[in-house]
Amino acid sequence: MSKFPCLSCKGKNPSLCGRTFCPIYSQSEASFKVIQKIDKSFIGATPPTIFIGSKLNYPKVNVGVLSVTENKMESWKYDSPNYWYQNKTRIKDIISYRSSLINSRFQAEVTDIRKSGKLLELAQEVGMAMKQSQLEFNLKNKPDLKINLSYVGLPMGPSARLISANLNENVSIPKHIEKVFLDTDLKAVGGMKYLDAKGYNEHQLSQLLSIGSLGVGKNRVLVPTRSSITCVDDFLGKEGIKEIKTFESISDHKMFFGNYLGNYFLCLFFPGVWSYELFEMYLPKTLWNRREEIGVTTDWENFKGRTNYAENCTGGYYAARLGVIEYLKKIKMQGRVILLRFITEEYEAPLGVFVVRQAVRESLSKPFIGFGEKKLMLNAAKEFILKKFNYDIDNVLKASNVLEIVKTQSNIREWF
Repeated sequence: MSKFPCLSCKGKNPSLCGRTFCPIYSQSEASFKVIQKIDKSFIGATPPTIFIGSKLNYPKVNVGVLSVTENKMESWKYDSPNYWYQNKTRIKDIISYRSSLINSRFQAEVTDIRKSGKLLELAQEVGMAMKQSQLEFNLKNKPDLKINLSYVGLPMGPSARLISANLNENVSIPKHIEKVFLDTDLKAVGGMKYLDAKGYNEHQLSQLLSIGSLGVGKNRVLVPTRSSITCVDDFLGKEGIKEIKTFESISDHKMFFGNYLGNYFLCLFFPGVWSYELFEMYLPKTLWNRREEIGVTTDWENFKGRTNYAENCTGGYYAARLGVIEYLKKIKMQGRVILLRFITEEYEAPLGVFVVRQAVRESLSKPFIGFGEKKLMLNAAKEFILKKFNYDIDNVLKASNVLEIVKTQSNIREWF
């Protein structure tokens, strides 16, 4: 018996794991169809998407221009999390989109952005365009069939070493991006703040950061895409927290519940100053938990914020927090927040933290249930989760740092 049953199965016998859909097979099938039709030279359209890898010996990284060879006029759909969310795109279709993208890559050092080179200049120009571009690619060899699923970034398709590439058309860089790019005295945080105010979303900002288009000129570097995603979520979150700390506290207890692609969130809001805690519950027989019992990870922050990286929940912590902060900014209130995330078998393949971000946004767009007392809300939450997932969250709530603060603050008010 192989130690890696998925590699032995390759989607031929899904009954072994009990799934009706195999993410490995789905991705390899879509990739295989693509590489059958292209040679070492081809004309493709990029969404635009530039991917900066992190698996070489840092500071060396892979820089990839991702493109499609078919459906070129709609290449933007292959890298558009907001579009997928709004149109209820299925997991298997998202994987099919991503697996059809050819990653034409070359190596660079992260500091090469300062002296640049033809390929790096082209990648940066395409990445800043924000609209699809037609390019002619010359590869060292035909793309290889490689599976790359990630819990932070989006899935990746076939890849090959890039020798040369040429634009078949002039690209137009939006004036706001060009302004930030040309301002070599503006820090990266200032650039992100400016572009955020102009309506650029976190997905676009992370690409601009990764390709070295932001920051003081002498400090600009390439940032691995995986790191840039979390960096942008963290930055936007911290900026939002500064604002909500100036608001009044919510006056009642609120409970929200929602779901996106099998990621369910129960969101609990308590009166008080800002604090935030995330519990991630991996139900049995799900992606990262093949055991019979539920797996739990958690991270949190108080009013002062974190001083280190959220190592347990990693990028999902910052993505989920951003959704919470956006909601509090919208209602112009602050409070103490606990998120309970339940990862179910419906989440058949990892698609990156955009799923977490959108799941929280979806949950907080639903009508909430209000409670006059903390005890009433917690009892309702326990009863709801027991019925929905057959899981008693009592031990989770007992371990909550935010609830301990809520309890302490309540006792102080009662004493006075």
